[in-house]
Amino acid sequence: MATAVLTAALPIVQAKETPAMSNENFADVNGQHLFYSVHGAGKPLILLHGGINPDSFGSNLAELAKGRQVIAVHLQAHGRTPDTNRPLRSETMGDDIAALIAHLNLAKADVMGYSLGSSVALQTAIRHPAVVDRLVLVSAAMKQDGFYPEVVTAFKQLEANAATFGPGVKASPLGQTYPGVDWTNLFRKVGDMTKRPFDRSADVAKLHVRTLLIFADADAIRPEHMVEFWKALGGGRRDAGLDGSLRSANELAILPNTTHYTLPLDPMLPEVVGRFLGAGLKAG
Repeated sequence: MATAVLTAALPIVQAKETPAMSNENFADVNGQHLFYSVHGAGKPLILLHGGINPDSFGSNLAELAKGRQVIAVHLQAHGRTPDTNRPLRSETMGDDIAALIAHLNLAKADVMGYSLGSSVALQTAIRHPAVVDRLVLVSAAMKQDGFYPEVVTAFKQLEANAATFGPGVKASPLGQTYPGVDWTNLFRKVGDMTKRPFDRSADVAKLHVRTLLIFADADAIRPEHMVEFWKALGGGRRDAGLDGSLRSANELAILPNTTHYTLPLDPMLPEVVGRFLGAGLKAG
């Protein structure tokens, strides 16, 4: 499988506004020196990137920051957040995000993640539901077999292929942007995480955080799993009625003419997310 596929697939009370702060910051939480940048103003949205690339959302970051404050985090070992001797796990990185929300003195925040970041966002909501207002999961899998078999195979091979992929990314524009990253080590640690089977369906079924699932119509995730995830959140169980009053509080979106790798950059994404989060602003 191509390097692009491997790197991209790796995979509430109204929150108060954050105080004014400089654009680039570090927070020392959970033994991590966590980098985050702040964009826009308004209700906070914690934004979590996909695997390997901390700039997964591209220009959509600025679009998401229109009318709200986006706090874009670099997860452990990614971008400007240095690595530690701790293994990469979505659970512990979710703990980091909850600790960051506390560090910023926020009662709650909306949390949005893509691919790897969606796993971290989900764990933040599972393990720390009191700090999450609304949850947006972009290309998220509830189980390892939610991905197509060839993607699961690539995940299982990633750790062994780290020495091949690392130097290539180091020499790329991404590597030049973040020269402090040990890319071979990052691939190795991401591979160690993604090769491990997981099933979070029981935890998902217990979630009370209002959630939006977003997938590509040609995603790395099987369409059957998209529906399974949606049903675990209480959706897709019956007709909503003429007035829509019987619909689930959670939402599902599948964006046309997108893939797992183009979805975070698609101009439709901020529109769909803004509609979901904007409803929360109006409702208070």
